[in-house]
Amino acid sequence: MGLISELKLAVPWGHIAAKAWGSHQATPVLCLHGWLDNANSFDRLIPLLPKDFNYVAMDFGGHGLSSHYSPGFPYHYQNFVSEVRRVAAALKWNRFSLLGHSFGGAVGGMFSCIFPEMVDKLILLESLPFVLDTNEMDNLLTYKRRAIEHVLQVEASRKPEQVVSPEEMLQRLLKKNSHASEECGKHLLQRGTTQVATGVWLNRDRRITWAEHCLDFVSRELFMHYIKNLQARVLLVKATEGYYALRREDDADKETVMFVVSSLKSVLKERFQYFEVPGNHYIHMNQPQQVARVISSFLQNKEGTPASL
Repeated sequence: MGLISELKLAVPWGHIAAKAWGSHQATPVLCLHGWLDNANSFDRLIPLLPKDFNYVAMDFGGHGLSSHYSPGFPYHYQNFVSEVRRVAAALKWNRFSLLGHSFGGAVGGMFSCIFPEMVDKLILLESLPFVLDTNEMDNLLTYKRRAIEHVLQVEASRKPEQVVSPEEMLQRLLKKNSHASEECGKHLLQRGTTQVATGVWLNRDRRITWAEHCLDFVSRELFMHYIKNLQARVLLVKATEGYYALRREDDADKETVMFVVSSLKSVLKERFQYFEVPGNHYIHMNQPQQVARVISSFLQNKEGTPASL
């Protein structure tokens, strides 16, 4: 399935960039990348998925080739949720499926609860539909404070973009993402950097740092309340060596994940499927064939009953 087109969708602060595969007439699937990543996140997975769908992978605002937000405005989780609504409106989609990796899954989860009638299927790749406040209570005000201070700091510094060699940029990315392979890192930087005479600089808005700064953490009680609104069928694919919390590689808090899985099972019943596959957080880029089969079965399955693998 060849790449069909690069899209530029107008928004009040500029544009949202996206790339599309497949026919515009086919069943739509919107792909949402992880924190600090971009639409190239799905380049290796989408060609392995069923051809009779229209896949669109968007760059969230301030990421990839999308415009940065206007000066003075912070990036917040709810803004990204609203970008999904804007993209659907621009593409004239009334109902579609969502495929979200990591942070993109949390954006897709919230969108699917706010606009339940618009989402047919929700696929969560190494992701939960919400980020729970378990173990985070003592940090919440600190996150909010740091978020405000960071934006003010960036505005005050006015430093020009740092230009470094492509190799140094790759090493920086790999240092921050031990789960990303070198090939995967290069692929993300293709869309995540701009080449200039003396090297490359990051396209990403410097106001964006830690996901914790922009998230809405929800309690277990609120989580249970939200998921009762879901109309979508949900597939959650967990990598055995993946993250159990937000970009915390040393966090083995499987209890939260198990709570989410058992809650989704009890609320959605046969509309929910859970699979574990061998691999790490970037499974969809490093070994896309490991997840392609289960995602393909889920997309093609009309009844929502577990597909036999």
